[in-house]
Amino acid sequence: MSRFELSIFDPNTLLPHRAGIAGLALVLSTLEINDAPISWETDEDTVTLNWDCSDKEAIDWLVNQAYQIDEGMLNVPALNLSGQGKFTFSQGVTSTFLQHSKQRTLDKTPILIPFKVDENQPEILVSHRSMIDCYYLRDFKGVFNSKNKFSSSISIKGHHLPGLVECYINGEYEESPSGFIPLLFLPIACNYYLLQNGRYALVIPEVKNLKSWVCRRRQLSNRSYRDYRSPSAGEAALRLLLEESLSENLQLQKVEYCEVYQLGKQPWDGNQSGLKQAVYRVRASSQILSVYQSAIEFFPSKVKITDKGESWLAMSKILPWIAENLVNGKPWHGKFYEFRKSNANDLKYERKGLISMTDHLQTQEKTLFDSVQGAFSVYLVGQIKQATKQGRPLDYAQVTDKVIHRLQRPSTQQEFATALVDFLSQFRSKAARGLGREIYAWIHGEEWRKARDLTMLAIATYQSKKKESAAESNPDLVEIPDSVDDEVDGYQEEL
Repeated sequence: MSRFELSIFDPNTLLPHRAGIAGLALVLSTLEINDAPISWETDEDTVTLNWDCSDKEAIDWLVNQAYQIDEGMLNVPALNLSGQGKFTFSQGVTSTFLQHSKQRTLDKTPILIPFKVDENQPEILVSHRSMIDCYYLRDFKGVFNSKNKFSSSISIKGHHLPGLVECYINGEYEESPSGFIPLLFLPIACNYYLLQNGRYALVIPEVKNLKSWVCRRRQLSNRSYRDYRSPSAGEAALRLLLEESLSENLQLQKVEYCEVYQLGKQPWDGNQSGLKQAVYRVRASSQILSVYQSAIEFFPSKVKITDKGESWLAMSKILPWIAENLVNGKPWHGKFYEFRKSNANDLKYERKGLISMTDHLQTQEKTLFDSVQGAFSVYLVGQIKQATKQGRPLDYAQVTDKVIHRLQRPSTQQEFATALVDFLSQFRSKAARGLGREIYAWIHGEEWRKARDLTMLAIATYQSKKKESAAESNPDLVEIPDSVDDEVDGYQEEL
């Protein structure tokens, strides 16, 4: 008789093992123990397996209950996936655990599958190669001996842990049978994301209670194509943590952190197209998740249509920058000075969301931010009057670029402090009155670069107060001052 006690609190287990035990618990929760060649028990932290048959017969039965191919897609009946859910799960596993062509066989001819992402938008067509078979549905080589018993040591490759590379000095990574079993069910516990530039993110959650996690996984398993797309690995991690934090039944055993494997093509080795490019361990507080939740509302993915009538899902350029700041424990607007330099043309299309995000500035940050916006408002009024006297319309873009260049050109703390003080002194506003000490502390302290970020952000997100109510009534319009009718009126650019 064989007996395995798989505990998520075993000190010899890593995060992937613990998630794999959770995936196994999910599968077992949907099976009937009668007439099964094995028996099992599951509590809050342990899965216990018993069988009298051979190890091979028991594992083959378990894996066949967990995985199947349905309409050319890898499916897990325990997850109860919809059409889009099956596609995202199958595509995610194929691109991570089964990334190597030796681990799966796909149809050579791709087909186009239509998905409805937004009710009022055309369907999106995605390419898919039907799966014929894969590692999980084959005989496991090197796992069992001639008597169909577990080998004492089992070699682990990329189909168990994505991106795992053989060590040319110590050989392949070896695992015990009790460590190997959870890795067979690890794909069931993970979330998968297609990133920009064709990269993939595999997110492995922390599991602290098997029963509550199984209940939550069923709620989150039916992911749509929009859920499958993410602009960055950091954003993918925050999305999982946010989803978990919103679950009422996991407040006592909530997922506090996760690991993200970012995989992508490697130019130096064509045979290893999915090696890990980065590994993140992400932990986020409730305050960080609150800021991120606002960010995903302000910068959603949108269905776009090309000139040829083809539809596609456009991802935000600002959201991954915000996510990376939050993941690294920095303010959401960190390094806006550099970000704006590289993405000046893209910012105008998501300016409305960026304006809304400034509500999350802290009180100290708001002091400097409002002072700069107040001075910029006074500056614009002067430019409008000058343009009116000369009988020409105000070129807002040119005027703004002059101010940005004026405050962006300084490269040292002293130069920036001089430029900002000159600007605030020349264009005095009510917002800066009585705040001399606070502004001095910003520009002469250790956080002067953060002050530079806030200064650039203040100018990039400026809008006329008279236009704020109009913008709120139509969030798809971007407001950019351009007229003399208001202090800084605006034209509307449809996204």
